Amino acid sequence: MDMEQSTELAAPTADHDPLVGLDAVTRLRAETERIEAVLVRRVRDNGATWPRTAAALGVSKQAFHEKYAGRGLFGGRS
Repeated sequence: MDMEQSTELAAPTADHDPLVGLDAVTRLRAETERIEAVLVRRVRDNGATWPRTAAALGVSKQAFHEKYAGRGLFGGRS
């Protein structure tokens, strides 16, 4: 996603109707989750350990493992 697309997704958060803003937040959250998953896959494919990846995300190792276990990202490495 480029900056223009990000700006388009974020713009409605300033709408005078808070429901429009909340809808935009939902879409931004979904896109952020998608981007995070892509980047997690990339760093794992490049050999980063899950503790290092968790630290980069600013979450505990346990929280990272709970979120990504079962997605085939751990590859037997810890």
